[in-house]
Amino acid sequence: MCGIVACILKDGRAAPVLLDCVRRLEYRGYDSVGIATADPSIKIKKDSGKIDEVDERLDLADLPGEVGIAHVRWATHGLPTSENAHPHTDCTGEIAAVHNGIIENYLELREELEAEGHRFRSETDTEVIPHLIEKYMDEGMDLEAATATAIKKLRGAYAIAVISSREPGRIIGARKESPLIAGLGDGEYFLASDVPAILNHTDRVIYLDDGEMAIIDTEIRVRDMEGNIIRKDIHVIDWSPEMAEKAGYDHFMLKEIHEEPGAVRDTLMEMDDVRRIVSEIGEVKRVCFVACGTSYHASFVGKYLFESLLGIPTDVILASEFNYSVRTLTEDTLAVFISQSGETADTLNAIRAANSRARTLAIVNVLGSSATREAQHVLYTRAGPEIGVAATKTYVSQLTVIYMLVAAMGGLDDLVEKLEGVPDIMEEILRDEDGIREMARAYSEAEDFFFIGRGFSYPTALEGALKLKEITYIHGEGYAAGELKHGPLALIDDGVPVVAVAPPGPCHDKTLSNVEEVKARGARVIGVGSRDDASLRNEVDDFIGMDPGVDEVISPLVYIVPLQLLSYYVSVERGIDPDKPKNLAKCVTVV
Repeated sequence: MCGIVACILKDGRAAPVLLDCVRRLEYRGYDSVGIATADPSIKIKKDSGKIDEVDERLDLADLPGEVGIAHVRWATHGLPTSENAHPHTDCTGEIAAVHNGIIENYLELREELEAEGHRFRSETDTEVIPHLIEKYMDEGMDLEAATATAIKKLRGAYAIAVISSREPGRIIGARKESPLIAGLGDGEYFLASDVPAILNHTDRVIYLDDGEMAIIDTEIRVRDMEGNIIRKDIHVIDWSPEMAEKAGYDHFMLKEIHEEPGAVRDTLMEMDDVRRIVSEIGEVKRVCFVACGTSYHASFVGKYLFESLLGIPTDVILASEFNYSVRTLTEDTLAVFISQSGETADTLNAIRAANSRARTLAIVNVLGSSATREAQHVLYTRAGPEIGVAATKTYVSQLTVIYMLVAAMGGLDDLVEKLEGVPDIMEEILRDEDGIREMARAYSEAEDFFFIGRGFSYPTALEGALKLKEITYIHGEGYAAGELKHGPLALIDDGVPVVAVAPPGPCHDKTLSNVEEVKARGARVIGVGSRDDASLRNEVDDFIGMDPGVDEVISPLVYIVPLQLLSYYVSVERGIDPDKPKNLAKCVTVV
C-alpha cells in the first residue's frame, strides 16, 4: 500500500540515493512522498503529490547526512496532504518514522499519548509510532529497546523504519504482516518494501519475517521481539536493474506486455520442479484456489482445467472471503494460493488458516516472499519484476504454472507441447499491435464496456474487464455470455461496446448467438477469434484475428494479450498514466 526505504551509506549523502530508491517504489503508492535524514539532527522534506511533482517543488535530494529514511504513500488514514505525508516525527522532532500498513488501535494509543501531553500534527495512524518511541526513550531506553517496546503496543500490520538524532548512526526496522527486506551493499545497508527499490545498489537481500527487527549501524543484526539474535540467509536476486527499467517503452505496462513471451518461456523451464512438487503432494481429491484480483481470474482458468481435463472438483475462493470456507478443507484437498508479490495480506492469512487442514501450495513471483515461507509447497513464476500496477506478464506466468500443474498431475504431455508454442503466438500478436492502437482510438470515449465469453473464455472476459476499469476508469464488466438474458442484456444500448471472446471450440457457436443478441440491441461489438473465422468476422463491427491453431483450452494464455493492449491504448488515448491508476497500488498488504 505504501513504499518505504532506508539506508546507511559509508560516504556521500543518503537523500539522493533514497530519492532514486523510492522512485522505484512509486508503483506502491503515489499520493505523497517524503525523506528524512539524520545529520545528526533530523531534517525532513515531504509533501503531497507524485514524486516528480514534489521533487520539483522541494528538491528532495538536497538534504545532508549519510543516514535516512523515505516513504511514498497510498493514503489509508487522512487525505493526501503535507501534514499526512511521511516521515512522521515525535514532539521534539528527534525521532522520525515511516510505515507501511495499518495500526488498528491507533485511536486508543493516540488518546493515551495526548493525555500524557504528546502533540499530534497529522490524521494518520502512523504518527503514534514516533510518539511511543519518544515516550520510551524518555524513560531511559535506547532506540532499539524503545522501538521494540513501542511495536508491542501496536495492533495491526506494519513495516517500519525509524531514525533518531539521539542515535544518528542507526536505523531500526521491523515488520508484521507487511513486507520488509534488508539489503547488504559494499559497507552500505538498506531497508526496503520491495527488491526493485535497491537493485541499483545491491543484489544481496535478507527477508525479514513477522515479529523480527533489523538493527542497522556498522552491520545488520536481526532479532526477535525478545532480543534474541536470528541468523538469516542472504538471497542473491537474479533480477538486473535494467529489468526494472522502461527500456525505451513509454510505460512499464507496455514493456511488461511485450515481456510476456519471455515470461512464459522462462516459466516453462520450471516443468521439472512442477513434476517434483506434484510427486510430493501426491493424490488429491479436491482443489481449492484462493486469490485476489487478477490472480483470482487466473484461478478460474485453473478451475476449468482441473475439472474438464482431470475431473477433480475445484473451487475458487476470494482470499478476503476464505475464512467462511476454511472448515471445508480436508487432508486430501490441495489448496493453491496465488499472489504475484507473495505478500498479499488476505492471501497470507488464508495460507495460515489452511496449513493445518489441507496441503498448501503457493504460486508466487518473488523469491523469499512471505508466502514462500508460509505454504508447504512453492512454485515460482518467472516473470521478473513487474512495476505497472495492472498485472499483465505476471497473469500469463501464473496461468502458465497452473497449466503446468495440471499437465504434471494428469500426465498430459500434449498440453505441455501446446504451451511451448504459446510464446511464438504471443509475439505474433505483439507485432500487430498497431491495429489495436487504432481500434482503441475509436472506443476511448465509451462510458461502459462489456466483455463476454463462455467456458475457458469467461475468465478472459473477467480479466479483460478488470484491466479496462483499472487503467482507463471506464466501467467494464465481464460476464459469462450465457448469463446475458438473466439481467445484463438490459444494459445493452445503442453504441455500447461489447468485446466477445470466441475462440474455436465447443462454445463458439453459442457465443456467436450471444453476439447476435447484443447486436440486435444496438451494441458495437469487438470480436476476438480465429483469423479464419468468417462467421464471427462478418457479425462484428471490429475484429481481432488470432492464430487459428489456438483452441479453447489454451486460449486464456493467448487471447488476453490483445485485451491488455486494448486497455493500455485506451488509457493512453484518455490521457491517463496506465502505470499509476488512481486509488490503486501494486501490493495490497492491509486487509
